This record gives sequence, structure tokens and C-alpha cells, in this order.
Amino acid sequence: MINNKYIAIEGAIGVGKTTLAKTISNTMKCQTLFEDYSDNPFLKKFYDENQANSFSTQLYFLLKRIEQSEKINRADNTLISDFYFGKDELFAKLNLSEIEFDLYSRIRKKLNFTPPIPDLIIYLQASTDILIERIKKRGLNAERHIKKNYIESVNDLYMRHFHEYTSSPVLIINTSNVNINDKNDYELLIKEISSDINGKKYFNPSSIK
Repeated sequence: MINNKYIAIEGAIGVGKTTLAKTISNTMKCQTLFEDYSDNPFLKKFYDENQANSFSTQLYFLLKRIEQSEKINRADNTLISDFYFGKDELFAKLNLSEIEFDLYSRIRKKLNFTPPIPDLIIYLQASTDILIERIKKRGLNAERHIKKNYIESVNDLYMRHFHEYTSSPVLIINTSNVNINDKNDYELLIKEISSDINGKKYFNPSSIK
């Protein structure tokens, strides 16, 4: 049984967060919370026009996160999300100018938003080339014009952030090397999630078997 109340799955675009969240939820009968980034009316133009509408895009996500955080606070049992609430400030730093980020931060402070801290983060990794391949394969209209250098910068952003992150235990899975869709590997992953994880830990099925 999974003992963590709130598990967040995070990683760059196309790494498989939603698929894994749905699979774990179906196995453990957990509640789910999905990012629903496709609802953001500014996102397609952001990708199409080389990060145009950055401020509008980030502000929309901020307001959406405030609404979604209420579900975390109301959850009685285990809940799994396919995103980590802290990502929005990371992306704001990446995508906004210094003046825009200052305004974004002031609005965030005025709204008195404190992101929920997960009991466990599952951080999925993959190389930029593999992510680009997966993004093309799923063929979402909003993602058709994502630039490779943007995916690279997002990948670097997450690696730097989780290298320093200490607020929650982090289970790191390199999906370029580990097939979490494999039945045996997936069963080992469920056991790993159910165990007591402290600090950062790499999920390596070959060392567990």
C-alpha cells in the first residue's frame, strides 16, 4: 500500500507524467489531479511564436494552480498529480523578463499562494532527443512547433532544480533507460513508492531484482 498522501510526478514535456499517474491511480485506486495545460488559451501561441505571451501564459497557470491546490487540501486519501506545484515559479523564471518576473512575483504574493509540498516526487528524466520524438508521436496540436532548444532548457531547468531540492523525497527515474511500462519493472516501482524513501533515490530495477 502507498503510504504517501500526496505524490507528484514531474519532468519535462513528453516524458510520460500523465500516463504514469493514470497507471498508478488505476493500480492503487488513488485520486488524481491533472495539469490540464491544454486548457491554457495562451499556450499554443507561446509554443508557436517562440515564447510569445509568456506573461499571460504564466499568469493563467498561477490562477489555475490556486484552484487546483484546494483539491490537495481536501484529499482524504492518497492523491497523485501529473505535475509539481513548484514548477510554475521555475517556468516563470525561465520564460519571463526580469521586470515581468518581478510583477508575477508581486501578484503571486498578493494572492497569498503557498504551493502544496508533496510527500513524494517522482521525477521522470529523458534525453531531449527522446522527448522530441515522443512529443511528435503524440501529435498534440498545441505542441507542434515546440523548439528543441526550449525542451533542452526545460530539461536543464529540472535537473538543476531537483539536484538542489530538499523539501520532499525524490524518486528519480531515467525513462531513456528504464521501461516503467514493463510489468516486472512497474511492480518494482509500486513497491519502491510504497517504501520509505529519504532524500533522493534513483529507481534502477536491475539493482533491485
